[in-house]
Amino acid sequence: MEPASSESDPRPALPRTVTILLTLAGATVVAFGLGAMRGIVTPIFFAFVLTLCVHPIRRWMQARGISRGIATGTTIAAVFGLLTAFAAVLIASLAQFSALLPQYAPQVAQLGASLAGLLESVGFGPEQAQEVLNGFTPGRIIGFLGGLLGNIASLVGSLVVILTMLILMAVDGSRVPALLTHLNYHRPALVTAFIGFGIGVRRYMVATTVLGIAQGLFNWLVLVILQVPGALLWGLLSFICSFIPNIGYFIAIVPPLFFGFLTGGWPTVVAIIVIYGGINSVIQSIIQPKYVGNAVSLSETLTFASVLFWALLLGPVGAILAVPLTLFVRTILLDSDPSMSWWRPFTGDRTDLQVLLKQEDEAIRARRGRPRPGRPETGSAPKA
Repeated sequence: MEPASSESDPRPALPRTVTILLTLAGATVVAFGLGAMRGIVTPIFFAFVLTLCVHPIRRWMQARGISRGIATGTTIAAVFGLLTAFAAVLIASLAQFSALLPQYAPQVAQLGASLAGLLESVGFGPEQAQEVLNGFTPGRIIGFLGGLLGNIASLVGSLVVILTMLILMAVDGSRVPALLTHLNYHRPALVTAFIGFGIGVRRYMVATTVLGIAQGLFNWLVLVILQVPGALLWGLLSFICSFIPNIGYFIAIVPPLFFGFLTGGWPTVVAIIVIYGGINSVIQSIIQPKYVGNAVSLSETLTFASVLFWALLLGPVGAILAVPLTLFVRTILLDSDPSMSWWRPFTGDRTDLQVLLKQEDEAIRARRGRPRPGRPETGSAPKA
């Protein structure tokens, strides 16, 4: 049975084409505004996600009669612990990379010279080849990575915003149950949407963290066996990149390939691609989309597009927060309005499609077992 049609709704005041164009124009203005305020939007939302992840600790403590103040202090300590661990991993990784790269300066220079010679042999001019050669120095590579992360002033400013918001959100979080109860009298659909958003984000973070730890440990072990320099560093990098759906693996495998080539040549590169790359492809392309997709009900296509969109809009941190940001947008635009719930299947939620998908599968199985025209049925004797 097909779902009931909604075409009997009253005709909108504006033509559908005008509505679509106005929606796209408004979305473009909002996107440019978010991009212009990325220095504020990104740390605030990052602090919001961290606070949301530790909120069950407060709920568990208050359910056992622990005072609101102690629960708030514990929440602040827990979220500060998460932030400190993340910052420590990032700083240690950058410090180890900065110390490791100069040790292989001759090999890096030789690789740059080989690449420059290859470019000249295929028709590039000496100026372009020299520019490539100049880029293969430890200082230029470290400077490039520093440019991706931002300068020290922007990092310190973001850290101040995050720390401040963590304290304020932890204090305000003690009033969230009362606020939701009050809001439920006026906008019950909005309360349901917010609760679903919190559950989805926590499930996503837990599933991604568990798979990321397993992936990082496996990568570290493989690289230690292959004697690739900085194995622990690349294991940490793969853990961080596991929060970037679909393309995180391709980012994490580049440094091991680079240093593996410098130390072991092409055999090490092939071994990394086959062992390291093969297992990580299974984890990030099969296991992670299955569990993460079930946790957040986002399609693989939308997840990949959201990574590209938020990375372009908010920078590298936007790629890490792509799934929570997309869930937040869906919560505001679709889940909070019951009349828009029919759009959810287009974002990857299969709840309303289970009956239709089951009917399609049964039809496919029926056609598979149906004998083809001109071919006798299985087990029937041929006519004399």
